[in-house]
Amino acid sequence: MSRIPTPASIEATPAAARPHLEGVKRQLGVVPNLFRLVANSPSALEGYLAMSGALAKGSLPAQTRERIALAVAQINACGYCLAAHTYLGKNAAKLSEAEIAANRHGGSLDPKADAAVRFAAKIVRERGHVSDTDVQAVRMAGYDDAQIVEIVQHVALNTWTNYINEVAATEIDFPQAQALAA
Repeated sequence: MSRIPTPASIEATPAAARPHLEGVKRQLGVVPNLFRLVANSPSALEGYLAMSGALAKGSLPAQTRERIALAVAQINACGYCLAAHTYLGKNAAKLSEAEIAANRHGGSLDPKADAAVRFAAKIVRERGHVSDTDVQAVRMAGYDDAQIVEIVQHVALNTWTNYINEVAATEIDFPQAQALAA
């Protein structure tokens, strides 16, 4: 059971959150628990959706964004986000089981994406204190400065969702992600 109540429906959320949740429903077909939980604060929901929407317009491919989300969720041990991004990785981004496992281990089977995921994982593990060599490695893989900024922003956004789900103990409404093999 969630530590912070998750409204059962859009109608049970604060009035200011409802238009945002209707937008989520139009986009996804459902309103996952994370969104209804965050709707307890219409301002937090608006901020989350605005950042997420802005980043979706960035230059990182959707597959790379999902790869980063999987790596960050694994490092932060967020069961909700692992379940959600495993589902989205398979069904929306069309990532293979092997790719999802590689992402959760902090890498990728795709050489260019591998650099982005490794960089994102390093950002999480080192709390942003990466080296010149780390930045150079992601540049050498073909990422420009705008994309490096976007990688950092994706780490921040995913860390926030990891934290809110862990603080709230959000009930997982996606198929459970399997434990990683050692």
